[in-house]
Amino acid sequence: MNNKKAFIFDLDGVIVDTAKYHFLAWQKIAKALHINFTHEHNELLKGVSRVRSLDIILELGNVSASQEDKDKWLIQKNEDYLSYLVDMDESEILPGVFNILQFLKEQNQGIALGSASKNARPILEKTGILSYFDVIVDGNDVTNAKPDPEVFLKAAQLLQISPEDAFVFEDSVAGVQAANIGKMTSIGIGSKAILHEAHYIFEDFTSMDTHFIESLISK
Repeated sequence: MNNKKAFIFDLDGVIVDTAKYHFLAWQKIAKALHINFTHEHNELLKGVSRVRSLDIILELGNVSASQEDKDKWLIQKNEDYLSYLVDMDESEILPGVFNILQFLKEQNQGIALGSASKNARPILEKTGILSYFDVIVDGNDVTNAKPDPEVFLKAAQLLQISPEDAFVFEDSVAGVQAANIGKMTSIGIGSKAILHEAHYIFEDFTSMDTHFIESLISK
């Protein structure tokens, strides 16, 4: 297998389950603003930038705010979120992810992170898998949020691999759409009912074997 392809991973909900920490941090902001923010509402924030996430929460509560207040809440949310990450370690890696990363590395494939998170690097460091990634493109590196494909296109470009030879692992509708718009192959991780636009869908990485990865490499 000499065909080098690009395998691009989203972070939250794909590699690690930090969605629970985002929820707690956003819920704290919402509670202070007397907005009822549920787990169902949290689904609306998947794959969405921090700025847009705050706007969605404010819309849920029909709350208007100045830019100064928004900036203050965004800082507060991030500080609360980071406080939950202090004790992160390799146990936070979702089942099956490490085996896939290891196999891709052994096959000399291009491995990238494509995430809206601005905390991607410290999370990868804390979980001990930073060295597996040849390229990291996160919220600090792009201006357009998913479903705009900028984050994935930039990752493929840095790997020097064409979009047609790129495979994106995503758990959000916006992320799947971004991969599809970017002319990449989308691999949904999660519910078929939600991620039905993906080219392939797996419940998680434990249900994905190396034969599937080999088939992508040999395409």
